Amino acid sequence: MEEIELPVEKVDIIISEWMGYFLLYESMLDTVLFARDRYLRPGGLILPSKVSLYLAAIEDFQYKRSKLVFWDNIYGVNMECMKRAAISEPLIDCVSPDQIVSRESKILELNLYTVTPPELDFSHKYSMKIERSDRVHGLVAWFEAEFTGLKEPIKLTTSPYNKGCLLYTSPSPRDGLLSRMPSSACKKKKKKK
Repeated sequence: MEEIELPVEKVDIIISEWMGYFLLYESMLDTVLFARDRYLRPGGLILPSKVSLYLAAIEDFQYKRSKLVFWDNIYGVNMECMKRAAISEPLIDCVSPDQIVSRESKILELNLYTVTPPELDFSHKYSMKIERSDRVHGLVAWFEAEFTGLKEPIKLTTSPYNKGCLLYTSPSPRDGLLSRMPSSACKKKKKKK
């Protein structure tokens, strides 16, 4: 995008699936912001227009057992020295809601109409209220992407509380207006009235 010239001076809408792991890791948001600043007409749409990133604490003994305890005895050989390497890499996987032991904490919210590239390099203090007596083995992160400025706002979430690809329809998922689709079908369904 940065190296091309469009055959038009301004555009009415920018649609991009720029989100990476942990929302910003390996994302293409810088390119979207460049396109916004260079090509989007005043009053134009950016889809998605707002994103939020959440963290929660999880209990995950099954994973810990399969990936860490495993190294204690490999056919009679203690390979415990491998545990640090096994746990140092982030894991991209599905998490069941029953593994979550805390309330979620929103650690980032970006308005794509106003965010600047320096704001993408962030740190955020957060706290989590543990809601049940259990061990905390790790943190789970997910994001929500909001498509505002449409006739009917839409929200896409990767939350562990939902299965597959979900699109929330207005006014709010907490108001019970939820469209659920398998991840292979990610198309908006009409809300029931």
